[in-house]
Amino acid sequence: MADDPMFLPRTSIEQVEEGTEFAPKFDAQGLIPVVTTDWTSGELLMHGYMNAEAVRRTIELGEAVYWSRSRQVLWHKGATSGLIQKVREMRIDDDQDTIWLRVEVTGGASCHVGYRSCFYRRVPVGTEATGQSTPRLEFMESEKVFDPTSVYGDAPNPTQL
Repeated sequence: MADDPMFLPRTSIEQVEEGTEFAPKFDAQGLIPVVTTDWTSGELLMHGYMNAEAVRRTIELGEAVYWSRSRQVLWHKGATSGLIQKVREMRIDDDQDTIWLRVEVTGGASCHVGYRSCFYRRVPVGTEATGQSTPRLEFMESEKVFDPTSVYGDAPNPTQL
């Protein structure tokens, strides 16, 4: 990334943690994790990854572009479904190794399964999990925002296999 003028080389802890230079740390696969929340409510919508090109395109377009690890392609969120994530704010953490997107979602959903959030189930913890050898997930959303089959067809989504 050092030869890319958008991403500056990481030269010191001070530069990364206290400076104004954008020097994101991509992992060994060239990816950086992204947490995406709703601009208005703060609700967690999804977690994904970006490569350098996805970060660049997100900044240039003002719309979320991710890297699909399963399909090994850039993924402009909403290009197929119309559920575009308009980036209202992009933040980077102190180590510059995680991105946080705050977005407005056209169509009101972010999950390809049809729910508003990809985090539509809860895992019991503590005393709620007592006596369960395998945690039983609890749905936190009861209705889907859209019908995934009508948007994506009958084929299973390869990102979920």
